[in-house]
Amino acid sequence: MNPSDPTIPFGHKIRPRHRDRLAVVSIRQSTSHQVVSNRESADLQYQLRQRAVTLGWADERVLVIDDDQGISGTSVDNRPGFQRLLAEVSLEHVGIVFGREMSRRSRSCRDWHPLLELCALFQVLIADADGVYDPTEPSDRLLLGLRGMMSEAELHVLKARMHQGKLNKARRGELFTCVPIGYVRSPDDGIARDPDEQVRSVVSLVFATFAELGSLTKTHAYFVANNIPLGLRVYQGPGKGRLVGQRPRRSTLYGMLRHPISAGAYAFGRCPFDPQRRIAGKPKSGRRVAPPEDWVCWLKDKVPADISWEQYEENGRRLTANDRGPGSKKATGRAPTRLNGIVRCGRCGQPMAARSARASANPRYACDREFQEYGGARCQSVVAGDPDRLVESLVLRAVEPASRELSFRAAERLEEDRERLHTHWKQRVERAGYEADRARRPYEAVDPANRLVARERERQWEQKLAEHQRLTEDYARFQVEQPRHLNDSDRGRIVAVAADLPGLWRSPTTTGGDRRAIVRLLIEGVELARHGESERVDVAIHWRGGTTTRHEVRQGLRKDTSVERYAELRQRVVTLRGEGLTADQIAGVLNDEGYRVARGETFTGHRVRQLWARFGRSGVPAGVRDASDLPGSDEYWLPTLADRLGVKPIVVHRWRWSGWLHARQLRGENGRWIVWASATEIRRLRRLRAFERKHHGRRTPPVELTKPALRTQSDHPTTHSQSGGK
Repeated sequence: MNPSDPTIPFGHKIRPRHRDRLAVVSIRQSTSHQVVSNRESADLQYQLRQRAVTLGWADERVLVIDDDQGISGTSVDNRPGFQRLLAEVSLEHVGIVFGREMSRRSRSCRDWHPLLELCALFQVLIADADGVYDPTEPSDRLLLGLRGMMSEAELHVLKARMHQGKLNKARRGELFTCVPIGYVRSPDDGIARDPDEQVRSVVSLVFATFAELGSLTKTHAYFVANNIPLGLRVYQGPGKGRLVGQRPRRSTLYGMLRHPISAGAYAFGRCPFDPQRRIAGKPKSGRRVAPPEDWVCWLKDKVPADISWEQYEENGRRLTANDRGPGSKKATGRAPTRLNGIVRCGRCGQPMAARSARASANPRYACDREFQEYGGARCQSVVAGDPDRLVESLVLRAVEPASRELSFRAAERLEEDRERLHTHWKQRVERAGYEADRARRPYEAVDPANRLVARERERQWEQKLAEHQRLTEDYARFQVEQPRHLNDSDRGRIVAVAADLPGLWRSPTTTGGDRRAIVRLLIEGVELARHGESERVDVAIHWRGGTTTRHEVRQGLRKDTSVERYAELRQRVVTLRGEGLTADQIAGVLNDEGYRVARGETFTGHRVRQLWARFGRSGVPAGVRDASDLPGSDEYWLPTLADRLGVKPIVVHRWRWSGWLHARQLRGENGRWIVWASATEIRRLRRLRAFERKHHGRRTPPVELTKPALRTQSDHPTTHSQSGGK
């Protein structure tokens, strides 16, 4: 026996069945930095291949799995090497698994113990730098379990130690993982403003544009329309610190507006990691935005600021107000209403939402949160057009005295905006010139005879020159389209437009969002309280500055019976008709006395005659001259019969036109129709209507449903116009 033979201590564990299978060498390093820098550690792991050969495996029977290089061992997610190891063990291809340390396989007991179970099930040995272990033996199994627990505990201890160090540095306001746009890392491990003038001017333009437009969507559209890129610094990788231009993104602009560092405040813990939100295979997922009260630390006036803290808070309030989530004001959008987000119910105080049954319907302000959330009763709803028109007239009246001053201010703002754009264009052209000059210097430094290099340098130089030429031409066109200063003609047009505020308000170029933005500048909130189910609505307008004005509007209704003075109206019409007044005369009297139809419009002769028809016997119907003009036995006014059958009057008219019933019309213009319908006829008409509803008009009704019964001579009163079946 040779004592130096390394197989002797493990002879009772390594059996021929193990050598008949593969020997797997598992290699892993946690980060890409370790892979590049810690070469000795990797070399020690690769030497395990020779150890497997020494223990009796042929060189070609040793499988090296190094697919997990640069991947953390905290989880098996996104670890193809570990998954491959489990698959090979499960297929009974492996006899022994080599690893330098237990932590190389997994830093989680949740993943380590399933590997042990598989190795014990398929009789696979585990070997490290200290020895060979058989998971089927209790002592080895206990030792392997303890080493896995210690490996996991070691990771947690290291993480906790590093986290406490990070917190200690963060509480001093000195921990910066990455910095927002407009800032760079300083040599003393802090941050400073970006030294690039164009980057700083674009950052200032973002805040100035949002302060002027008040909307993230409009700010983003402004940057896209003017082709203004955002200057970003690469914060990791080979090009670290290099400035690159990025197309403006909504999320990037939102992050700039909401990052407290723009107001000079240092904050740590704004986006903590939430394990419940983590997505498998995406190690950087699971972040959430925490409210300020949950931040780990928050230090004001710690870093250079671009805006004041008051402006930062105002930006946050405006972004929250413009949000479309539950409970937000929804100030913007495409709804045709004017009071979105600022209208509340005058009865219960809940916010009212703009509703519309269909695209062509008139929108309404509805207080229906109780119904939407709990299935309770709806509180009230108001036609949106009436309070909207009231608010529009009051807003235009409020801004009319300042129209001239507003025109001058608009001209100044327009010149300021053009000045910012001209400055941006000059900086872009200047940068393009610098890039072209920078590409020229390597070209001039290369040996002209070395064409392999000179051709590439020449191509790069020509590319930069072409870009500089393109930007110069674009800037020249921009100067022609939008001069730096307004001329007298432009100022005159601005003054003329400002003088006609109602025309500007109703102009097709003025969007609904523009009108709502103007309303919100002057009005804090509006309360609507409807009087029962009538047309009267109380409107309380809370102006910015603390003033409250109260008004009343009359909304249009669907039915005349819902009008508050309907009973008076009915009696008044009957009285005036009894006095012998014509329809046109009655309409004039009703308008003078303040009566209105359901939709708020004035009365006309035609509308008065419609009232006569609706009142039937209660009033004095139009065209009634004697008793023969009134319905007789088994006769009904046409609307009365329609109500009894549960159909609309137009359906009965269609049956009359088709000759499916007996009807007569009273004398005179627009004389009313009287329909004969005995009990048998009513049953037939109901079956006819049921047939039509069942087949949706796609089939012709049978004759027994469309042929009216014959009337006797006694059933025929004196008529002036008749229709019926043949």
